[in-house]
Amino acid sequence: MELSALDYSFIIVFFTVVLGIGIYVSKKSGKNSSEFFLSGRTMPWWLLGLSMVATTFSTDTPNLVTDLVRTTGVSGNWGWWCFLLTGMLTVFVYAKLWRKSNVKTDLEFYELRYGGKPASFLRKFRAVYLGILFNVITMSAVTLAAIKIGGIMLGLEPWQTVVGAGLITVVFSALGGFKGVVYTDFLLFFVAMAGAIGAAIYLVNIPEVGGLQVIIDNDLVKSKMDILPDFSDKKALITILVIPLAVQWWSSWYPGGEPGGGGYIAQRMLAAKDENHAIGATFFFNIMHYALRPWPWILVALASLVVYPDIASISEAFPNVPADKLGHDLAYSAMLTKLPSGLLGVVLASLIAAYMSTISTQLNWGSSYLVFDFYKQQVNPDATEKQMVNFGRLSTVLLMVLSALLALAMQNAMGVFNLLLSFGAGTGLIFILRWFWWRINAWSEISAMFASGILSILIATTSLKELLFGAENGLLPDWSELPFIMVVTTIIWLIATLATQPESDEVLRSFYRKIQPGGPGWSKVVSEAKADNVEVITTNEKWSVPSGIVAMLLGVVLIYSLMFATGYWIYGRTTSAMVLSVVALVSGLLLIKAWGKMKNNIL
Repeated sequence: MELSALDYSFIIVFFTVVLGIGIYVSKKSGKNSSEFFLSGRTMPWWLLGLSMVATTFSTDTPNLVTDLVRTTGVSGNWGWWCFLLTGMLTVFVYAKLWRKSNVKTDLEFYELRYGGKPASFLRKFRAVYLGILFNVITMSAVTLAAIKIGGIMLGLEPWQTVVGAGLITVVFSALGGFKGVVYTDFLLFFVAMAGAIGAAIYLVNIPEVGGLQVIIDNDLVKSKMDILPDFSDKKALITILVIPLAVQWWSSWYPGGEPGGGGYIAQRMLAAKDENHAIGATFFFNIMHYALRPWPWILVALASLVVYPDIASISEAFPNVPADKLGHDLAYSAMLTKLPSGLLGVVLASLIAAYMSTISTQLNWGSSYLVFDFYKQQVNPDATEKQMVNFGRLSTVLLMVLSALLALAMQNAMGVFNLLLSFGAGTGLIFILRWFWWRINAWSEISAMFASGILSILIATTSLKELLFGAENGLLPDWSELPFIMVVTTIIWLIATLATQPESDEVLRSFYRKIQPGGPGWSKVVSEAKADNVEVITTNEKWSVPSGIVAMLLGVVLIYSLMFATGYWIYGRTTSAMVLSVVALVSGLLLIKAWGKMKNNIL
């Protein structure tokens, strides 16, 4: 496949604008560490919300969705659709708490909520554990997708894709810092959406496919179209729908879907102007992330089943693709090779935008952990602002190099998704409860972190090398094994919590005074403080969690209804689409009313 001059012009203009933004903001971003990682906490909700969506709009996501649709069907996406529940809980319960904390990273929270050496260890260890290990694995999956796209669409060798895309991304990330990332995300979002929608409309109607009705009538596609799994297939129902909705969303830690907020989502909430902007940003993100984005990718995935019904047909069409890179996820980029000149340039620019947005966010977020939570705490406590910015830029480059090297050895994006889920299984409940139950301590998190990690390795039937780099049947553990890891991990951390000393009165009272979490989980701390004539209640605001949960449920109904109504309109199932559209409208109106009560929930 050859690019035309028009295609190249789109890509060149795109790269020029992105690098220009990075250079333009570099002077102000390098002024101090707060500017470099949080943009001085002055960001509006709409810009942060778009940035969150752009960040999750990565090159591996359409590949992952395509893999799920082709192997399991559209319903296979419940593996990530379920995280809407924790996303909405973050919006209406945790967003304002994070903004109140005023920490620079979500790991700094550990020494706000806990005390002593265990809290210090937890903060430093997770800075390396998340900032390097998890972050590099996540970025390598995104880079692996870029390698596959580059190989299919441009005939590039893996190293050429890594060097070309990675070099430009790391330059503007190191120069522009968080402000550069957020400003470019604004552009990247619209480019990525235009490319995804444009590609879906065109590819559904190419002669090889024959239009939407032909797709719907295709025997292979029919079995893949349902949004819900077959209820008569108990195994599929449990693994695809029940486990994600009943267990996974609250029990697993996953980048971008952390229970209670965290990671780069927390970074953006902490960068917001105030609590309301933090709430608005996360709500906007969840609407765009779930209700708007999935269907262009799903349509292309369904169309790909008509053109490339199996992996053998993909291999036959692209004989130059190495055998260790073949998989159903290649079908997305294979379909993109059929785009015409001009649109091809826009779509390629959109894929580059998706790659750069995700990688730049991961680099800045991971680097913030290494600077604030490791370098400043462990290596150089007296570091100046200039030294922290310089270390941040250096760590940005090193993280990029490590992820690129790992990507060259990896095989499958879905495997990485499963790996991260299994390593975080059972830890999510702690992240939800630690704000509202005084008894949670640093040992709760330490024990859960190690338990889930060790269990994930032990439960796999393959070697660790196969676990990381792929095996014949994909990465283990299987979805059905997640509940086992979750239950065992939960038992372990509960025992560790009750067997160890609680945090000191000083730590607990200081946390309550700053955050004002409220609720029965803190009644013991409040009553004992009152008995000691220590004032910890500083506001007359009612406990907002019950009304927050009501708003969360309404938000979940609203967004799922919008997402599924869109699908049924596309499928031509008018009655279902109309019913769900009405449900979305009613739940939206009720949510507006509930949110109004929450804002006025002051005695």
